[in-house]
Order: sequence, then C-alpha cells, then structure tokens
Amino acid sequence: MTAAVSSARRRIRGLVLPAIILFAWWLVVALGLADERIVASIGSVLRYLGESIATGDLWVDLGASVGRNLLGFGIGAGLGVATGVLLSLSPDLRGLTLPSVNALKQVSIFAWVPLISIWFGLGEGARVFVIAFSTWFPVLFNTITGVSGVPRELLEVAKVHRFNRLQTVTRVILPGALPSIFTGLYVGLVMSWMVTLGAEYMLTSTRGVGHMLLDGRENFRMDQVLVGVLVVGLVGFALHSIADALERRALGWRGPSLAGRI
Repeated sequence: MTAAVSSARRRIRGLVLPAIILFAWWLVVALGLADERIVASIGSVLRYLGESIATGDLWVDLGASVGRNLLGFGIGAGLGVATGVLLSLSPDLRGLTLPSVNALKQVSIFAWVPLISIWFGLGEGARVFVIAFSTWFPVLFNTITGVSGVPRELLEVAKVHRFNRLQTVTRVILPGALPSIFTGLYVGLVMSWMVTLGAEYMLTSTRGVGHMLLDGRENFRMDQVLVGVLVVGLVGFALHSIADALERRALGWRGPSLAGRI
C-alpha cells in the first residue's frame, strides 16, 4: 500500500465521526425531538453563515479575533523566549524569580481578569495583555527547559571557537534549544486562541468571534452560536496545521512534530 493511499484512508476514517454527528443532528431536528430554538437546524445554520459572509460581518469578527490573537501571541512568545534565555544564563536571577513565577503559573489566567480590567480598562490593550500573559508562561518554561538541555559539549565547542556571549546564544544555545522552544510556542499558540475567546467574553469586545457567540446567546440565536463554534474550530484547526508545518520545516531532522503527533 502506497503512502498516498494510506494517508487518504486515514483522512476518510477521520470524516466518519463528523458525518455521524451531522446525521444525528439532522435526524433530531427532522423528527422534532428537540426545539429548533434550542437546537438550530443545519439549514438555518447554513443560511446564517451565508448571510454573515455576504454582509461581511463574519470577516470583520474573524479578522478582529485573529488579529488580536496574533498580536498577543507575538508579544507573549517574544518575551517568553527572551526571559527564558535570560533566566537560563543567570542562575542567581533564576533562583530569585522562578519560584514566584511558578506560583503565578498556578493561578488561572481568567482569575487575573478583574485586576487587569481595573489596571488596563476594558479596551483592546487589556485583551491583548491577557493573551500575551497566557502565552508567556508555556514559552518561558519550555525555553528554560530547552536551554538547560543544550549539551555541554556544544558549549565547549563555543569556547574553543572563542564565541562571545551573543554568538554563543545565537549560534549554539538557541539552535540547541529549538525543539523545546517550538513545543512552548505550539502550546502557547493553542492556549492563546482559547484565551482570545475568553478575553472577548469577559472584557466585552464589540467585535470578534467571542462577541459573536455572546451576542447569539443573548439574542437566543442558536444558528449564530453554532456558526461561531464552527469558526472557532476551523481557526483552531488552521493554527494547528500552521504550527505543524512551521515546526516540520524548522526541525525536519527531528522526525514527527509535536503538532503532528496530536
């Protein structure tokens, strides 16, 4: 059996469960086993999807969510790698700060929302801060793990070649720590998307997929809610695929990527 045929069969098997769910959904509504005001029909969901695409509302909400997600993720990931490397290279600083950071890590990100809303208000800055803060933790700790795992032999090679500190970091430490850093980036990317929706819920955004879901719930529009859920799933799948492709490209020598194994 060729690899292409095997891959096609896996994809077909992956469609079986969604097909069963769609059939069960259609059957429940068609037989009147559930109130359509609570369980919207597939037809009404498709109609709302078409209308929101035609009016542009879906693209505006999607663009707002993805934009703030990528901004928050970029800030959090950049700070996570930078602080992870800094703490790894300074044992004294790591011993001073890491216990407190570990304690902060145990607090749910949404427990900080009341304080963040007071400090930053309910505007875009607060939402981006929450997303960046949630991304920072996994990237930070995975960077520290990766840097700590760089083989001592590589560091000795850097000394032999008389690399300065910057050269050692950029040519030896970061490349050696990349597998662990990519793991942190992938976890941070997944977490940032979930937190984006939560931030839009709790920090009342006027635009975004989270706002679409909240508005649908308040107006009892289950078709709108289900379209929002569909969009959330598709964006999550797209982020997963992008992370997988980037990791495979950067670390192809390492075998299957983390995203590809999940």
